[in-house]
Amino acid sequence: MSNYKTETKCIQSGYEPGNGEARVLPIYQSTTFRYTSSEQMGRLFDLEESGYFYTRLQNPTNDAVAAKICDLEGGVAAMLTSSGQAANFYAIMNIVEAGDHIVCASALYGGTYNLYAHTIKKMGVEATFVDPECTQEELDAAFQENTKAVFGETIANPALVVLDLEKFANAAHAHGVPFIVDNTFATPINCRPFEWGADIVTHSTTKYMDGHAACVGGAIVDSGNFDWEVHKEKFPGLTTPDETYHGIVYTEKFGKGAYITKATAQLMRDLGSIQSPQNAFLLNIGLETLHLRVLRHCENAVKVAEYLKNHEKVAWVRCPSLPGDKYYDLAQKYMPNGTCGVITFGLKGGRDAAVEMMDRLKMVAIVTHVADARSCVLHPASHTHRQMNDKELVEAGVQPDLIRFSVGIENIEDIIADVEQALR
Repeated sequence: MSNYKTETKCIQSGYEPGNGEARVLPIYQSTTFRYTSSEQMGRLFDLEESGYFYTRLQNPTNDAVAAKICDLEGGVAAMLTSSGQAANFYAIMNIVEAGDHIVCASALYGGTYNLYAHTIKKMGVEATFVDPECTQEELDAAFQENTKAVFGETIANPALVVLDLEKFANAAHAHGVPFIVDNTFATPINCRPFEWGADIVTHSTTKYMDGHAACVGGAIVDSGNFDWEVHKEKFPGLTTPDETYHGIVYTEKFGKGAYITKATAQLMRDLGSIQSPQNAFLLNIGLETLHLRVLRHCENAVKVAEYLKNHEKVAWVRCPSLPGDKYYDLAQKYMPNGTCGVITFGLKGGRDAAVEMMDRLKMVAIVTHVADARSCVLHPASHTHRQMNDKELVEAGVQPDLIRFSVGIENIEDIIADVEQALR
């Protein structure tokens, strides 16, 4: 499908029915798959043959949807996970071991920050967080001898910091490690990080990709561009024999598919964060209209941001696609057709006024979600980032009065009218 435009890939990629087969991607709602030969089943378990035998490892529905996301991002291999958190966990743990270190941009979703700052620390993996606006020298200083990856978000949730992808990619590659990017907010409709030097992309498919708040999921896509063999001493899990599979070496046996094969064969085998075939089916339906919805989200978000910017009760507004925004120039470089449908703002009355305004909304709902068809708001300091202290909040770009507004695809006049009555 590589020759088709993005809009066509959203609809056509991943699944191509044969003569007389279902036009719509089928749901393979089965835990197991039957074989008549014990020898063939053995070859599947030894990774000597491709095929399906247990859905925790692979499922035809899931693989078709993963292939679509892979095509949209321009990668070589992809896998689905049970959530975006699982995707970010697997993406890192696939290449690190106890005693290793990673470098992260500090402006991250609260759950991801906690995952890397605290949870994997208990597993022996340390993280150093750097200001996304740091100088090249400051970024280089964060690397250690045991650094194995660099991680950041294309557009940070909820700080809306636009990451300088080339700066972080260059630093990662100068130190011989891959650059991993969470592209959830931008989606491949607005940004394809591989084109700017990223090596691996993750997604919370729960957000724009699903688009209807119907199912939780995640995805990991490998560009195939990072040469693990050149830095084989850093990544023994990929470049030395895996005794749990009779000593196969992933890079030698699977080439550009080594990273995703290892993540599936090892991590999914042992940890089991699989996306259900039913959820993958619903995700695919969402992907078919992704190119249409993202456009409307972005248009509506800019209009709401313009309205809020001129309101007497609003202290500040952040929308990377709005001229004058701190990250406007970076957004124009990496995402000239739009960033995302999420904006943030604060009121002159501070935190208390923010909470009161949110409570007075009628159509726009307060929910622990973002990036679906319906407009919704959240107060991160009280909700998604509640586990972070004041210092960590500041590092993540979350102000106490920050309201995260996920602008939906309803009529823009109705959205603004609800905000207006709440402010009034």
